[in-house]
Amino acid sequence: MRAWRYFVALFSRREPGTTLAVFRIAAGLVILYSLLSIAAADLVEALWVNVEHGGMRNIGGSPLARWLGGPTPGVIWMIWTAALVATLAFIAGLGGRITSFVLLQTYLGLVSINGDASGGYDLMITNALWLLTLGQATATLSVDCRLRTGRWTCDREVAAWPRCLLIFQLMVIYTATGLQKSSVWWTPAGEYSALYWVFQDPTWTRFSGELFAWIYPITQVGTAVTWHWEQLSILMLLYFYFRDTVARPGRIRRWFTRWDLRKPWVVTGLLVHIGILLTLNVGPFSWISMAYYLVLWRGEELEAAARRVAGALGRLRRRRASASE
Repeated sequence: MRAWRYFVALFSRREPGTTLAVFRIAAGLVILYSLLSIAAADLVEALWVNVEHGGMRNIGGSPLARWLGGPTPGVIWMIWTAALVATLAFIAGLGGRITSFVLLQTYLGLVSINGDASGGYDLMITNALWLLTLGQATATLSVDCRLRTGRWTCDREVAAWPRCLLIFQLMVIYTATGLQKSSVWWTPAGEYSALYWVFQDPTWTRFSGELFAWIYPITQVGTAVTWHWEQLSILMLLYFYFRDTVARPGRIRRWFTRWDLRKPWVVTGLLVHIGILLTLNVGPFSWISMAYYLVLWRGEELEAAARRVAGALGRLRRRRASASE
């Protein structure tokens, strides 16, 4: 009954809408990058049009594409254009749930056409769009807020459970990814050499594999850190639970809540994903993963951080102004 009461209270909680709004903007920018990068590489028709119309393979199309007439160039560009317009409105926060739902359906209508042209990052994007559709992602930092209140920001509270589910999804993704790395090369028995072998695959790497032979020990450290960090990510769920129940007794609870474990976890994740961005070409995977990190902080925490940054920038400008006088 205690666990049941905890989950009832958790899913009844309300909080400032800042976190969902910031995440909405970040996720929207990732989607914009995904759509524009594919178009800039002239791959829209190659990836999502049937082979008889110039595509790369014979594909049946997504339900949306079939409903509109099949994966032909005209249909695919119509869906792509609708997704692009919805993305811009989504970033601006115009249209609330309707916009996010349209974006979800059009983006899903593209990436589900060709399984060879999609990745796990598309699942992260579409899952995020589902939760942002169900939540109130335009309560603040949005055109909707401006039209409703005359200001770009407001103190309107939203349900906390979409953010909680985003956190849960993120930790499950990392933990499952770590457990699925069952190759011996990820382990001490394989000398933590997995990343070295990944960098030898010209499909993904940005540089010649010879470069990584010179920095082989660094790739070993990267392999070890990535593997263990991913597998231990599930412990962050314990941290959030103990943080919510900090008033209860328990030595483990006191240890978990003594430090803000989000900071070292996020720093490690940023180093991992920056390394991926610099060395591998895996699409928007790292960008959407890092966007998810925003939901680890409540709205009031992000607002306090923004005030600290604004205060520091203000002090810096005053010092420069006084120094120039």
